[in-house]
Amino acid sequence: MTDDPEPHQRRVRYAGTHPKRFEEKYKELDPVRHAEAIKKVMDRGQTPAGMHRSICVKEILDILKPQPGETGLDATLGFGGHAQEILAKLMPGGRLFAVDVDPLELPRAEVRLRGLGYDSATLIVRRMNFSDVVSLLPEAGGGFDVVLADLGVSSMQIDNPARGFSFKSDGPLDLRLDPSNGQSASELLLAVTRQRLRDLLIDNADEPHAIPLAAALQGQYLQTTTQLADMVRQTLAGVFKRTVPEVERLAETKRAIQRTFQALRIEVNNEFGVLDRFLEMLHSCLKPGGRVVILSFHSGEDRRVKKSFQVGERAGIYSSVAPDFIRPSFEEQRANPRSSSTKLRWAVKA
Repeated sequence: MTDDPEPHQRRVRYAGTHPKRFEEKYKELDPVRHAEAIKKVMDRGQTPAGMHRSICVKEILDILKPQPGETGLDATLGFGGHAQEILAKLMPGGRLFAVDVDPLELPRAEVRLRGLGYDSATLIVRRMNFSDVVSLLPEAGGGFDVVLADLGVSSMQIDNPARGFSFKSDGPLDLRLDPSNGQSASELLLAVTRQRLRDLLIDNADEPHAIPLAAALQGQYLQTTTQLADMVRQTLAGVFKRTVPEVERLAETKRAIQRTFQALRIEVNNEFGVLDRFLEMLHSCLKPGGRVVILSFHSGEDRRVKKSFQVGERAGIYSSVAPDFIRPSFEEQRANPRSSSTKLRWAVKA
């Protein structure tokens, strides 16, 4: 007697013309088969689900000037878009070390790049925090000619509700780049003191409503992103005066939610501490004449990068640094609105 065949499972289809749920966007999640659909999404100035649009690619290549035979480092591999462009310039004879802490996205990026023909001798992929890249120096021949660090959270992480990075869709209140390591945002809110939470909101996100938000959120058992967003809305509803126009209240509430998520994400991933360690040992990872570009996405990151480069230039470590940050072009910001907050800074090792 044979087993009955399993009933046919129909593929998830679009709900209408523009589905909102991540898992329904099967065309965007399969770019090889649905290239035309992907193009339409990008032409609307949107980022397709499961993808990431690399920022300032031309500017980065112009500054780093990767040459055939050189050794490079992509300190935050992400989707692999920047790495793909740098690898092409390093050929023939060059190598690119690519690292990322995300155990979910790193293997996917490696598969995409291996599919372009880059073997393990050309593309060296490591799962690690970029603050530890000094450990790669013996394998890299003592230093790197070009280094890129893109400090932004990738679109794949933001868009996937299961990662819990955004309040636009309901998901677990996690916010960790590596879900297997450390404390989730939900656990942080339970354990943190009110004063510490207030300080986090101010230091990590310049939150003007830090005091009432800390009082409301501290000690709360919030399991989902929606619960956190709703709690922020309820708190600010009692803060704003009725004389404030509704449009302004809604806009400021949305910004407060975004800032709260940012502050918690920075804390659970120790992003400032990791960046500080990276900047401290960066010069020792560069060969003489080595070039580095860092993309930051909020003031706390940019201040650290700016200060480190300026101090290094005064000490003679860097022969030149960016006199000011560089923004993506107007055309890029229009085509990819997620690039609008980007600040690019560079330095050259003496």
